[in-house]
Amino acid sequence: MQLEPYIFFYGRCEEALEFYKNALGGSYDLQRFEGSHMAERVPADKLDKIMHAWFKGNGFSFMASDGDLSKTLNPDEGNISLSLGAQNAAEGERVFNALAEGGNVGMPLQDVPWGGKFGMLTDKFGVEWFMTF
Repeated sequence: MQLEPYIFFYGRCEEALEFYKNALGGSYDLQRFEGSHMAERVPADKLDKIMHAWFKGNGFSFMASDGDLSKTLNPDEGNISLSLGAQNAAEGERVFNALAEGGNVGMPLQDVPWGGKFGMLTDKFGVEWFMTF
């Protein structure tokens, strides 16, 4: 499996990506809500926000997003989730179900538009996990 941090910036993702690019070197690719499968669920004035970004530096990488734009979290606090990429469905399902024990499944494993399966959960220790395979 591959583990990567997933950082939410709640409206400041593009600013953060530029900051890290300048401070750490590296580059990023991003996808905005506009034109995505999520566009109809986002207010028109938020379509320019970042749905998903990939940052690659020298020896490290992370994913980022403006996140759920309906959350009322303080955008200056940020939020980090962990994303696990499994090699196959059996492994992905086993790990997802094991992490969900005693926790809360926010999005059950399901087929996604970009291919494969995706699910989200918060484990019994309050850590948010994304599972893809």
